[in-house]
Amino acid sequence: MSVNGMIEFIAALLILVGSIMAVISAIGIIRFQDVYSRSHAATKSSTLAVSLTLSGVFIYLLVSESFFSVRMIMGIVFVLLTSPVAGHLIIRAAYRSGVEMTDATLEDELAEVLKKKEKQMEEEKASKDTGVKSDEVLE
Repeated sequence: MSVNGMIEFIAALLILVGSIMAVISAIGIIRFQDVYSRSHAATKSSTLAVSLTLSGVFIYLLVSESFFSVRMIMGIVFVLLTSPVAGHLIIRAAYRSGVEMTDATLEDELAEVLKKKEKQMEEEKASKDTGVKSDEVLE
């Protein structure tokens, strides 16, 4: 087996692993109970699946066709940067709109953080209305 054959095998393996991760992502979307878990399955594993698949295609094209695809690299970087951020924003919007968590959820860590932030914003608003700095309100 030549070096090109081995690299093509590695590229095919990356594409196969990416396809398996996509199937796992789809199963997670179907099986999980609430929007938070489903979004986790959709963003994390599908990001990995798309990245592996595109990496395999990039390597295959580079070795077998001697074609260096800048678009492929840009696609990989774009998916890696935007998919987790989009998933985070969607979940944040769902949480703030009051979508309930499943009964299996043990702890809601974000509720405490949002309450502190809300209290801080109210104090800042009150200090602006009275003309007193927030440090002076605490004393």
